Parts: sequence; C-alpha cells; structure tokens
Amino acid sequence: MGRHGIRNSNSFAQKKRNQKHKQRDVWDPAKAKMNYADTLRESEAFFTYYKKQNVCTEEEWDQMIASLQDTLPTSFRITGSKMEARAMLDVIEGQFFKDLLQAGVKPGADIKPPKQLPWYPDSLGWQLDISRKDIRRSEEYYRLHNFLIAETSTGNISRQEAVSMIPPLVLDVKPHHKVLDMCAAPGSKTAQLIEMLHGDQSPGDPPPSGFVLANDMDNMRCYMLVHQLKRLCSPCVVITNHDASQLPNMQLPGDGGNLVPLKFDRILCDVPCTGDGTLRKNPDIWPKWNAANGNNLHGIQYRVARRGLELLAEDGRMVYSTCSLNPVENEAVIHRILKECEGSVELVDISASLPGLKYKPGMTTWTPCSKDLVGYERYEDVPAQWQTQVRPTMFPPSPDEALQFNLERCIRILPHMQNTGGFFVAALHKLKPLPSEAKPKVVDSVGEAQEGMDETPQSSETQAGSKGPPKKKRRVQGYKEDPFVFFSETEELWPLLQETYDLKPELSCTSFLTRCAVGKRKNIYFTSPALKDLIVNNEDRLKIINTGVKAFARCDNKAMKCCFRLAQEGLKCIESFIGPKRRVQVPKEDLIILLSHQDPSCPSEIEKYSQATQDALNRIEDHGSMVVEFEGVTSSGRQLKTTLVGWKGAKSVRAYVNVDECVHTLRLLGEDVTKYEVNKFKDRTDNGREEGNEIVEEDDKASDNSVATVSVKSEEKSEEPNLNGTSS
Repeated sequence: MGRHGIRNSNSFAQKKRNQKHKQRDVWDPAKAKMNYADTLRESEAFFTYYKKQNVCTEEEWDQMIASLQDTLPTSFRITGSKMEARAMLDVIEGQFFKDLLQAGVKPGADIKPPKQLPWYPDSLGWQLDISRKDIRRSEEYYRLHNFLIAETSTGNISRQEAVSMIPPLVLDVKPHHKVLDMCAAPGSKTAQLIEMLHGDQSPGDPPPSGFVLANDMDNMRCYMLVHQLKRLCSPCVVITNHDASQLPNMQLPGDGGNLVPLKFDRILCDVPCTGDGTLRKNPDIWPKWNAANGNNLHGIQYRVARRGLELLAEDGRMVYSTCSLNPVENEAVIHRILKECEGSVELVDISASLPGLKYKPGMTTWTPCSKDLVGYERYEDVPAQWQTQVRPTMFPPSPDEALQFNLERCIRILPHMQNTGGFFVAALHKLKPLPSEAKPKVVDSVGEAQEGMDETPQSSETQAGSKGPPKKKRRVQGYKEDPFVFFSETEELWPLLQETYDLKPELSCTSFLTRCAVGKRKNIYFTSPALKDLIVNNEDRLKIINTGVKAFARCDNKAMKCCFRLAQEGLKCIESFIGPKRRVQVPKEDLIILLSHQDPSCPSEIEKYSQATQDALNRIEDHGSMVVEFEGVTSSGRQLKTTLVGWKGAKSVRAYVNVDECVHTLRLLGEDVTKYEVNKFKDRTDNGREEGNEIVEEDDKASDNSVATVSVKSEEKSEEPNLNGTSS
C-alpha cells in the first residue's frame, strides 16, 4: 500500500489479483477435500517397510493391517475426586449402559455393549465401538454421545484414545511431585497428570504441594492446551511455550533462601512422531507415509528426551512415548540414550502397573531403511547419498548391548491386540547425574541465575568482583502475554476480601495474581504456593502462556460492599479457607430447587426453601456471593460432598454456575434432566419432523478425541445475576 492507502502500480501483481478474483467462486473437484471415509487406507511403502521390521509375526500381519484399516472405537475415562467419580460411574452404568444393553436385545438391533478397559484403575476407563453413523441412527447412542459431550465440558469425563491414557499411568504421579510435560498439546495426557496430582484430594482440602509445568513449542497449540486444561480448574498448572529440546534451566528457593536448580520428579516426554500408530483415526496419513519421515524425526526425538533427562531429579522417572510403530523413533532413541548415559539411567519394567494390557516387548533388532526402502544391516553399508538421512545411532544394539540395556522392558501396543491404536512406551529411572551434567549451581536469592545449559558455579571472587555492564534480559519470542502480577503483602484490596468472605489468615494473599499491572482488574486468579515460587523466580526465563484458576471475578453491584464475587472455577481451591460468615449448608431437596431455577430473570424465592435454609440465608447480612454446600448421598447411595457459588438477593437466591454443571449435579442426585437434553428422535416421533436446536457434527483431528463432537446452536441466556439488588 502507498502512503495514502493506494496500491502501488504493478501490472504483474494486478494481473495475478484479477485471476484470483475470477477463480475464487469456481469449484475445482481436483482440489476438493477428500472425505475421511473415502480415503484409500493402504500404502505399499508402509507394508514393505514394516514387513522388514518384523513388528509382528506372519500370522498376525493380516490381522494388524485389517485393524489399521478399520475405524477406531471411542474411549473415555471418568475424572474428578474418587467420591464423585464413583458416583458418576453409577450414573453411566445405571442409565446409559443399561439402555444400550436393553436396546441391543431388540430384533435387528446392531448395538455393541461397552467394554471396560481392564488395565485402567478403578473401572473408570471405557471403550465404545461407536461410529458417527451409529450416533445418527440410534437414540441410545445419541443420548450417550450428548451426555459425554456435556460432561466433558465440565471436566467430569475426558474423551481420549485408550492407548494415550497409558503414559500418565506409568509415570505414577503423586501429589507432592514436580511434573514436567515437555510436549503437552493438545492436552489429554496433561489433564490426566493433573487429575493424578489431585487424586487423593477430597473436597475442602488445600491444593497439593506439587505442580505440573505443561510446555509446547507451537504457540497456537498452547492456547488449545489452555482451553483443554481450563475445565479442570487446577491452581497447580502453568503452561509455557518453548522448544522442548532447549527448555531453560529453572530455579526454586532452597534452604536458607538460596535459589537452587529445579529438577523434576516426573517427566512425560511424549515426543513429536510420524503418528503412523494413529492411522485408524487419521487415515490421511496413509497416502503421505514414507520411511524418511521417521529418520528425519530421530534426531529431535533424541534431543527432547536427552533434555528431559537433564531436568530430571535423581531417583526420578521419565516416560518416553510415541504413537508410532517405527523402531527408529522408538527403541533406537532409547538405545542411544542408554548408551550415552553410561549407566546413569535404566529402563524400568512397567508390566506390573498395567494388568490386563496386551502388548509386545520392545524390539532388539530392526532394519533402518533409506527413503527408497532399501534396508541396511550396518552403517558402513549405507551409500554416501543416504548417510545424512540414515545415521549410525539408528542401528540396533549388538547382542551384548541388547542384554545390557534390557530393551525388552519397553512396551509396544499393536492395533489388533485389543482394538486400539498403535503406541510405544518406555519408562526410564535416573540413578545418578548424567555424565554431561555439571555440579548444580547455587544462586543467591537476590542475584541472577546463569542462563543456558551451563550450570558450573562461579567462584565467590568472580561474583563479588564482577563490575561489568548488567546482563540484558533474555528476549522471549512469540506473542506478548499480559503480565502475571502477584499480590504483595500490602495489597490494599485484600482486607476487603478477607472481611467480606471471612477468609482465614492461613490463606496468603501472595498466592493471588491479576493479569494487569495498571487499570481496573477484571479477575483475580489463585495459584498454589509452590507454583507461585516457580513463576516469580523464573519469569525472565520462561514464556508463560497461562497459569492460575479464577477465584474472584469483578461484579460492580451497588448492593455489595466488595466489588468482587466468588468464581465457581476456583471455589474448590479456596473453599477450605472461607469461614462460616457467607456459607449456607442445604439439604438435598433445597439443592434441587436451587439448581432447577437457572433462569436469571426468574430465580427461586427464599421462602420456597426449608426453614433451616431460610434462616441460614437470612443470617447473611448483605446481598452478593456466597458458598452453598451439600453433603449427603446420591441416588445410588454413594456419599457426595459438593460446593457451589450462590448469589443471594433481597428475596431470592440462585446458583452461580453454568448449565452443564447444574445438570451434572442434578444427575448425581438422581433427578430427571431430560428437559436439558436435545432429543431429535423424540422430536421426530412427536412432530414428524426434526425441530429445535440445530445439530452440527465436527471432527477435531488435532486433538486426541476420536469421536465426533456435537455442538448445539442455541441462544444461551446470560449467567449474570440481576444487579439491581432487589430480586436476585
């Protein structure tokens, strides 16, 4: 564009623009996107390569290929606290699975029963052989599918490929662990790690002392990760944007106030791979597959894994995984690491932690191939033209090395073994520092840590006598994020929050942050103390995309003394610190009334509740936010303890939670929630035509979810309360 907004005259460029405009509305069949169902699910290069590798026996070959050419079943796991997860399992088995089994006995019905994943703990992992066609033609499948979508949005269910659930299980995360997920997006495994971190937590407990650092190199995928993890409402996760092979050294306060290098107790290294184990859900890989892809990724996979081991604490565990069948991406990388680490790392036998899982042991022999599918037994046999692609580290170990390194402790999951995708998992235990690791450097709390890979300590003389120019701060590439501004001990807003919500002194204001340094603050976020230490001491090293869970949201209501209300997302994190001043305990009947009146223009009146609840509500002096708590039994007799954010007006009260959360709680209480569900089959029966909300099916190929999602296009009413202070 010129200075005055006029295009510079360029006859060639103008001609190209004119051609583009002419062709814009012309449909070209050759360029039309091929439907997944029409993709040719075969590749001679794939068949030739994997027959050379002997990934399975001759008898199994046809069965494995047939499985790869078939569609992938849907799988999901139930999440949340153990108490709530078991109650949710009762609902699924008692309602949806029961309906499926009853429909399956009807004449002509083609409904397959759901299968429990035997190796997933507490019967919380399930698999359904269901397709999009099944969803469209079966009311039972349709209802189950909509149920899974609604519960996924609230974080109570995670739809995830079955084999993708294995690496976090093998990692064995405990609440006190510092956990690193090196290549985290799209986030299904990260979500599992966070659930395990909170696994022993009961409602009302303080946050765990551990945390999860979820990293990804792709900036846009980091925001997908934020969306995925937001539904878990954890104050113990931070999302960063770095090349995993060059993650910076980090530091935390040690004894005496000194900063010491951060080493992680658990690391998930789910490296970028060719993904040919996902051919069932990504059939577009078939025509693009070639042997060079795996060779090209071998180097980056090794560098990511090597950096992970450098950041791993002694006696820590790192799990290396891929969704590839290729030994060059799997055993060859593990062999290279074990050989270079010279006994400081060993493979762990993980078979006992996965009872009922069918798998093959890791391979000890394989044949690296060049792009033209010629295999080589030794690197010396590789022609010069292929030596940049086929590297010495890609070759299998000698017989003596194979015995020494125990590569058979890796596990390979093939698609035909239990109707899943293909996967590779190896668990590494760090016995001592790597040969390349220097002695850890202790940095004074007021000083600056040395950046880069070198951790060699400087002498005290050098530190004291250095008077050179100050170091420039590292410039972090990518989009500029809003700042993370933690409250100080003298935060002027804190006394008002303490008084309004009767906050206990044990809750430190320094764990709260906002995303603006100046101006009107919209939300206040909460992080665990351990995560706060990580962020404060590494903000110049890390590019942080997101952290914290929303605990308070601005609500400028004249009837409220405090301009911030409680937020449902962060309530479970801070509710143990909220005193009785703004808490109301309700019985089951009152909770059902509260959740059944979600229309903000027509909230439930206080006089409709039991006398005990009315008295408790009237004890709250002014209007505004409050905590509603329930402890009782579900429809199946399970114990349930839950807390919700409520809003008290002059004469009415309502739950300040979204519709999906309301429906979830009503389900657990045994209430009929069909009025919240879209049922196109009922519409057809009653009216002879489909009406109501429009159903749009989408398929997110970028995520680990193998099932199509259904979005309901409907106008949602605002969840903001009536702010006039009189009726709500």
